[in-house]
Amino acid sequence: MEPTGPHETVSGKIATQIGIYLVAEQLPWFIPRTCLIYPFADAATVRRPDVVVLDEIVLHREPLWERELVITLGRSIKLVVEVVSSNWETDYARKVEEYALLSIPEYWIVDYRGLDGVAFIGKPKQPTFTVCQLVEDTYNQQQYRLNQAINSPLLPRLQLRLDDILPR
Repeated sequence: MEPTGPHETVSGKIATQIGIYLVAEQLPWFIPRTCLIYPFADAATVRRPDVVVLDEIVLHREPLWERELVITLGRSIKLVVEVVSSNWETDYARKVEEYALLSIPEYWIVDYRGLDGVAFIGKPKQPTFTVCQLVEDTYNQQQYRLNQAINSPLLPRLQLRLDDILPR
């Protein structure tokens, strides 16, 4: 399923904010224009995240990276961001499990339209930004709404609010 213009607006704004942070903090991480996450595991599916932050220091261990834009090892990934579309169930269920299985330290779920089920974002349904932080082998989740500063344990000095990334 291809993303819409507003979906790309949100993911582009997020990538821009993260990129500015990475440069300012002089971290050896970067955001590829595109890549696939393809773990060599029966339980996982090939994923193309909206935004992914890779650790350049460990990419030499990736068996396919020199030939293909494919990441197979979770340790190469610092952060994955998924902008919710109509298949929100996948973002909140399957991807949460798969990314935790890969030991990705942080996973952000950005539901800028409030599409998710009330079991995930509560009532009333509203735009929600969820930061999932890996603790041992599962994610602790913290939700943020409009006008709230988002706290990322991975990017502690990042100043970001859901309002900053919404389409105009």
